[in-house]
This record gives sequence, structure tokens and C-alpha cells, in this order.
Amino acid sequence: MPHLTVHVLEDDLVGREAELIEALTDAVVAVYGDWARDIVDVRLIGLPPGRWGIGGKPAQAPSPSVLFGIKEAAFGRPDAEDIVARLVSGVTDAIVAVFGEPVRSGVSVELVGSPAGRSGIGGVVITS
Repeated sequence: MPHLTVHVLEDDLVGREAELIEALTDAVVAVYGDWARDIVDVRLIGLPPGRWGIGGKPAQAPSPSVLFGIKEAAFGRPDAEDIVARLVSGVTDAIVAVFGEPVRSGVSVELVGSPAGRSGIGGVVITS
């Protein structure tokens, strides 16, 4: 299950939640296919001003940051480089579609692999 956790300033997020969730879900579906739509999990974390720091100082206008949880096995596929590139590009484009072109250069997308047997749903360990 793809998990996307987006950190963004609260003031920038308010009123854009549904649009952002839809755009991010569509970006994942564009890479994986429509079968993934119902399992994309998007969590939006709105931070108040002063609670995001860069370079030892409160950030004035940070671009959104995305932590993308993915099965580790995806990185071992022959097409892994293409998948990673398409996910990073698609997620960035989705963020830009909602927040505008000025955020593009600062948008960060970090793909984090979860090994089989290291996560679970409904109290059951996922082994594949």
C-alpha cells in the first residue's frame, strides 16, 4: 500500500486538502495503474508557522515535503529506476498543480522502502 505523508505549512494547506489528496492519488495511479487507487493512503500534516526549521531558523516559506512509503521489493525490480523517477516526478507535479510553480524547486519526495514482514494491517504482518 503506498503511503504518502505530506508536510506543508498549515496556512498553505487550508482549503486545498481534497484537491491535494486527489492529485497525489492520481499521480500514484499514473505509475501503478488504476488497481492502486483504493489503497493509496495520503496523510496531510499542516504545520503552524514557526514549527518548521531549515538551516537552524524557522522557515519562512518552505515547499511541501513528501515521505512516500513503498514496498522495498519495488526497488529490486528491473524497472526500479523508471518507477522511482516517475513517482518523484508525478508527486512533484501534483504538489505544483495545487500550490503553484514557485514551490517546485523546493519540493522534496523521499521514497522509503518497507521490507516484507516489517509492517502490518489490521494486526496481521504483511509478508509479501
